[in-house]
Amino acid sequence: MSAKRSLLACAGFVVATVAAAEDFKMPPEVTPQLRAACETDVRRLCIGQNPTVAKVKRCVALKYFQLGRKCQVELASLGFGGR
Repeated sequence: MSAKRSLLACAGFVVATVAAAEDFKMPPEVTPQLRAACETDVRRLCIGQNPTVAKVKRCVALKYFQLGRKCQVELASLGFGGR
């Protein structure tokens, strides 16, 4: 999986958890492991008012080294590494 798709998946699951749309389907790249490893960190660091996938994606990339170790490892296993 490309780094871009991994990051987009991470951003997508977090935005989806913030948006209360019941019919929203998670991207297939969002594994339970990715969600468990990253959701708290991404919410803490990257979710503000009016989150969008693009905003969260950029934030995760910029703050990769501030994410918890488990989240970093899970993203790295999907092909994404910090700058």
